[in-house]
Amino acid sequence: MKLSGTVQYQDLEGGVWVLKADDGRTYQLAGGDRKIKKDGQRISAEGSIQRDTLTAAMVGPVFHVTSYKAD
Repeated sequence: MKLSGTVQYQDLEGGVWVLKADDGRTYQLAGGDRKIKKDGQRISAEGSIQRDTLTAAMVGPVFHVTSYKAD
């Protein structure tokens, strides 16, 4: 799956990194590397939705990033 959007930090349950995707949805980010965690950064990412993963933040489905590039 490919997604594009803006990386944002949300101060929920100790902090969580999300992708505000261009499709209007919010995805909790997993995977990638430390460089992906830059508030306001636009990215294009490839990965998969982890449907069997539950989180305390409950901000949206977990998107496990396998690769990405900054736009």
